Amino acid sequence: MPEPAHVDILFFFLGGVAFPLLMIYLSLLLRRDHPERRKRMPYESGIRPFGDARVQFNVAYYVIALMFVVFDVETVFLYPWGVAFHGVGPAFALVEGLVFIAMLVIGLIYAWRKKVLTWE
Repeated sequence: MPEPAHVDILFFFLGGVAFPLLMIYLSLLLRRDHPERRKRMPYESGIRPFGDARVQFNVAYYVIALMFVVFDVETVFLYPWGVAFHGVGPAFALVEGLVFIAMLVIGLIYAWRKKVLTWE
């Protein structure tokens, strides 16, 4: 017989799979379906759409957004370091923090030299 923790995980997994499927099925049953031409039009602040909806964007926007996410997530890792600061000793924690920030600065300098941060 499985351990109680495994049974809990199994129920949690089954509930996590069954609940979204049940909600999708219920939404299909309860929705009203009135297909009209106006309803199938993309909404743009009340203005009739014009032109093609597929517009090409500059890749630089995606790269800058990706860099923001990377640096933002990495700075979140400073919180556990700050919490564990007293447990490992101040000198070791300071060196650890400086090495982490130095890696971030090296990544920023690399991106700057590759001209990733320009809006041209």
